[in-house]
Amino acid sequence: MRITGFLVIAAIVLSGSCAKAQIEKGGVNKMKLSSPDFEHNAVMPAKFTCQGEDINPALIIDELPAGARSLALIVDDPDAPMGTWVHWVVYNIPLISRIEENSIPGTQGSNDFGRKDYGGPCPPSGTHRYFFKMYALDTELNLPEGISKKGLERAMQGHILDQAELIGLYKKH
Repeated sequence: MRITGFLVIAAIVLSGSCAKAQIEKGGVNKMKLSSPDFEHNAVMPAKFTCQGEDINPALIIDELPAGARSLALIVDDPDAPMGTWVHWVVYNIPLISRIEENSIPGTQGSNDFGRKDYGGPCPPSGTHRYFFKMYALDTELNLPEGISKKGLERAMQGHILDQAELIGLYKKH
């Protein structure tokens, strides 16, 4: 009887580690990311772009995983002519359910505009996709302000409990 109890506990402990690894390898995500300002895969209002106020939209985060200690957010455009263009890098965001528009929810990294803030969509031509990627982490990150997207991604390895994505579209008028 004791051995069976031990095996059940070991299976629970191991399944927790496997679930974490599964999320990092594209497993099932429960966390959700949305915005009251635009629908997933829909056009973003100009207000949030270089043709408007160039401020971040509000984001709503639902179903944070148990054990999460902080959030990280990367906003990028994979359709940029010279490769993926980074618009916003933010980490050590507290466990909140909403990021307000025109706010700084955590420590900011550097974007490809050479700034440490939100740089809104500003495609040179055509319609581009803007990926808002939210990560729930099992730790706070000890990183300097202004870290790059790649640096943040390296630091998050092994710490991602869940992630969610929202895609906005934009074409200059």
